[in-house]
Amino acid sequence: MGDKGHGPLAELATRQYGVVSTRQLDGLGYGRNSVAKAAKVGRLHRIHRGVYVVGYRRLSWRGRCMAAVLASSPSVASHLSAGWLWGLLRFRPETLHVTSPSARRAKRSFVVHQADLPGADRVIYEAIPVTSVARTVLDLAVDRSARDIRRQIQRGDDFKVFDLREMRSLLARSNGHRGKVQVEAALDGFRPDHVFTRSGLERRFLEVVTAAGLPTPSMNTFVAGFEVDAYWAEERFGVELDVYATHGSRLSFEEDRERDDELLLAGIETTRVTGPRLDREPGKVVESIRRHLARRAHIK
Repeated sequence: MGDKGHGPLAELATRQYGVVSTRQLDGLGYGRNSVAKAAKVGRLHRIHRGVYVVGYRRLSWRGRCMAAVLASSPSVASHLSAGWLWGLLRFRPETLHVTSPSARRAKRSFVVHQADLPGADRVIYEAIPVTSVARTVLDLAVDRSARDIRRQIQRGDDFKVFDLREMRSLLARSNGHRGKVQVEAALDGFRPDHVFTRSGLERRFLEVVTAAGLPTPSMNTFVAGFEVDAYWAEERFGVELDVYATHGSRLSFEEDRERDDELLLAGIETTRVTGPRLDREPGKVVESIRRHLARRAHIK
């Protein structure tokens, strides 16, 4: 397996982050003997049974993920692995996960889940076979809180890979899946048809805090050169009411963070409350603000 005449293999390995399977090698015309010879002289390096690293490449995380998929073919990256690939998770998992239609008895260095996934739940993303975003959310929901699931959905929406219709379609045909109830609960806080206007959200917020017996904040008041949506002057504490339509660009995102920092330097703390959260869990919003006000009263 010298360099000459091995262009197709090099191209395949490049697309697959440096790994190939014996089945693919056979399809390219490399029989068992040639593969064994190449492995013996170090041109192929076995990483799993039936899967090799081509050349002397140091495998990236995606290379290891692709190798796990090939080693349990036909399978797809799933669960934590899929969550990282789609950008739903903040931290990259060390343990790889794949889903295969049949049980695997051989001991592996990665986790194999058994499920016969329909075509709608399997896609190719960044050249790696992986569960769809909706299926990934559903699988991860089994051992996640509704809050975690909402965050994953929000990250998927931020990266423009989450499709609400796809998610609802999957839920409709996923009776018996242990993550279904959690995802349905999380979706209550992700309703694009439930639009909050700024004025409507401000009225609703004021109603909630005053009904709970909290001190009445000043609304839309200027503090340290910035307009704050709700402000308690004595505690030097404010609440910014986030409406997605006014915070949907990278510029506004950056400006909001700069604003928070400038207010903090002026000795004013702020927190952010979204319309969906206020609608979903007003009691928790009130309790959080109550604790903030009590804490600020002790340090002013």
